[in-house]
Amino acid sequence: MSTTERPFDLVLFGATGFTGRLVAEHLARHHAANARIALAGRDARKLASVRDALAAELPAAKDLPLLVADAHDADALARVARDARVVATTVGPYAKYGEALVAACAKHGTHYCDLTGEVTFIRRMIDRHHAEAAASGARIVHTCGYDSIPSDLGARFVALAYHAQYGEHPERVVHAAGEARGGASGGTVASALEMMEETSRDRSLRRLLADPYALVPEGPRGRDRREQMGVRFDRTLNLWTGPFVMAAVNARVVRRTNALLTHEGRGGWGEAVYEECMSTGRGPKGALGAVGLTAVLAGGLGALSVPAIREVAKERWLPKPGEGPDAEKRRRGFFVSRFVAEGRAGVVRATMRGEGDPGYDATSRMLGESAMCLAFDTLDAPGGVRTPASTMYEPLLARLRAHRFTLDLT
Repeated sequence: MSTTERPFDLVLFGATGFTGRLVAEHLARHHAANARIALAGRDARKLASVRDALAAELPAAKDLPLLVADAHDADALARVARDARVVATTVGPYAKYGEALVAACAKHGTHYCDLTGEVTFIRRMIDRHHAEAAASGARIVHTCGYDSIPSDLGARFVALAYHAQYGEHPERVVHAAGEARGGASGGTVASALEMMEETSRDRSLRRLLADPYALVPEGPRGRDRREQMGVRFDRTLNLWTGPFVMAAVNARVVRRTNALLTHEGRGGWGEAVYEECMSTGRGPKGALGAVGLTAVLAGGLGALSVPAIREVAKERWLPKPGEGPDAEKRRRGFFVSRFVAEGRAGVVRATMRGEGDPGYDATSRMLGESAMCLAFDTLDAPGGVRTPASTMYEPLLARLRAHRFTLDLT
């Protein structure tokens, strides 16, 4: 069956989870009237409850089909993949629950997107499923939430602007995550803890995570080094900076984008070094903020590397998958990301802003629009295990701008 003949344009897998319900609401509100969307999960009763809750406010949701499938049921997942043009999934940690669905989509030529920030999982999907996805035409696109769409789209945006202005590639591209308001996502925390568990059992995975090109297994390799871990005053940004907790994921995604675009002859930004940090402001207050941020991250990550502390934190203090802030808190959230491309010719700056809690409201819109983009927009990217900016940069950016995001030169 060709993708155009399949019963569904988009299947949302994991629709009963906290983030899954937010994605389902976004799709029902903005796209259910014009797209064939189905909700999938392992519990028929909970799926019906989600649909009923949506339909109470959004009449277009009342007839959404429901598909029952478990993350470990290969036959059920194969049926989901065969019946959909695109599958979007919120079911993590992906190292535990994700591979069977990726495998089904790669086999059946079904486009796929998720919210994973698990570098070890993404690398396994590249090693095990990239070739089959490339052959079937399936675009497997990981990191379609706050991990790592702002970094990925923003880096390409500013690098392209630099090339357009100066006729050459920049030497350095920087993303500084800045002001933000939002809660820690229980799913993101669970994924991070799962990666810690994996690396504690397997020394080779620790070496992989230390590699700035962990997601570029066959090259090319450039001049990038490990992500910033200390305090730094960035003269180009004119801001004090410290480490950004998500840089270890985002930077590797951005480097894969550059490698794919370069290999495919579709752009890229040459040998520019990519750096990611968190900005804390100017002057003494900014410096103190960077010092405090560095200390908190170092202490927190150090403590969580101890298995006993990690178990206690998981049970008592850290948010759990399925938990999240209420609607008003999510509505008040936002994020600001600043981007710089610099080289011998000059400097180009850009700023991205997103409304809503970054890990919940903003992320649900990012994943929903990524899925719609894969389903309906004209894309020139080939199949394979890919990144957002190497697959759907311009159409996805246009979609996000229509849904409370901005990205502009400054």
